Amino acid sequence: MALVRKKADFVGDTVQLEAVGLRYADGPEIFSDVSFAIPQSSFHFLTGPSGAGKTSLLSLMYLAKRPSRGKLMLFGDDVTDAKRNRLPAIRRRLGVVFQDFRLLEHMTAFDNVALPLRIAKVSEAVVERNVSELLKWVGLEEQMQARPSVLSGGQQQRIAIARAVVHRPKLILADEPTGNVDDAIAVRLMQLVVELHKLGSSVIIATHNEHLVARFPFPRLHLNGGKVTALPPMHASEIGTAAS
Repeated sequence: MALVRKKADFVGDTVQLEAVGLRYADGPEIFSDVSFAIPQSSFHFLTGPSGAGKTSLLSLMYLAKRPSRGKLMLFGDDVTDAKRNRLPAIRRRLGVVFQDFRLLEHMTAFDNVALPLRIAKVSEAVVERNVSELLKWVGLEEQMQARPSVLSGGQQQRIAIARAVVHRPKLILADEPTGNVDDAIAVRLMQLVVELHKLGSSVIIATHNEHLVARFPFPRLHLNGGKVTALPPMHASEIGTAAS
């Protein structure tokens, strides 16, 4: 499929965390002094055992949560304490795939995917072309007018991914994006995200699927014990040894 976008209009790291801590209410910190930088147009897997906090770390990066301490920067801007009225403009540069899909039940598959483009006031001709092409890419051309309630979990997952990437975001954050689809569809969806990455999008994918991680040679951020460790791409020989 043809994916065309302008070159990124910023220089430097897409995401930067400096000594970030996160806690819920008065509980213990989930993260302790987490620091890392995601360079512009890079691709990273986010790995780690269940309960390590991968979803919470992603939620910081799409600004659903704020750090308890430390500094968070997106696209070169300090957003640690960004005011609420700044958030919509920042989020329009993001594409987020949630574990629970968060599709709008009253909308068709087509309209769910089209939503980011319509919010950006893209012409309906462009919406029709781009959304139709993308839904065909993910194998849902026959379900364009179906509502989420009549679709399987795997089909809903593909709609959620299509919605996250249809506007060619500068940063794609995906939480277990292939958890409800078979291996063949998982690889096809990954190929779509990789193509967007080649065109300039930064990508962070949280996943437990070691076979998928080993198939695509991208570096990892491994979260465990409240710390993030930078790791090289996984090799097939490591499968089954990287859970901790």
